[in-house]
Amino acid sequence: MLKPFGRDIWTADGHAVSTAGFGYPTRMVVIRLSEGGLFIWSPIQLTDALRAAVDVLGDVRYLVAPNSLHHLFLGEWGRVYGSAKLYAPPGLAKKRRDIVFDGELGNEPIAGWAADIDQVVVPGNLITTEVVFFHRKSGTVLFTDLIQQFPADWFSGWRAIVARLDLMIGAEPAVPRKFRTAFIGRRAARVALEHILAWPAENVLMAHGAPVIGDGQAFIRRAFKWLIA
Repeated sequence: MLKPFGRDIWTADGHAVSTAGFGYPTRMVVIRLSEGGLFIWSPIQLTDALRAAVDVLGDVRYLVAPNSLHHLFLGEWGRVYGSAKLYAPPGLAKKRRDIVFDGELGNEPIAGWAADIDQVVVPGNLITTEVVFFHRKSGTVLFTDLIQQFPADWFSGWRAIVARLDLMIGAEPAVPRKFRTAFIGRRAARVALEHILAWPAENVLMAHGAPVIGDGQAFIRRAFKWLIA
């Protein structure tokens, strides 16, 4: 259920969810903080087995939605882990008025995880505003939807054609064309990308795609070459 990815970081994959007729796999990340609590990134559907595995690692302190598209199971986790603090990316609180958030994510990490995790908001995109995180101990950058890669046989029929044209399917993970087109504030996005490229990234995790192991900074630079140019 939970797979170790590095020092004090685990992943868990869940069932696919449907968005605009396309099935998307789900993935969450669990990070154990220096003080012992857990940081949960993009929570997937909570099952008894997953809950038991998470509880072995420590107390759930923070539940984080990294963009306004990854929130489906946040309320469920908040009800089960009532003492955990919930954080939303810009725009999500208005969308999910049924959830009481403890704060909105910005460019400065929350004090409770600042010793272990850095973050930056990538603004200027019409689809969603995504917050990208960096886990220092494992050298891992967490992207949600800005970088994706689906297996070649994941989609069929016209969906496969659309996915290929959108760069959702390719030799390595990439920024889908729809997200590239939706960046109307490219100058602000470049500033955020400079912050990301300053991290000593070794690995990259994303919600939809195989992890990138090693040479993470060079990979990120390739993925966003279209924005840097």
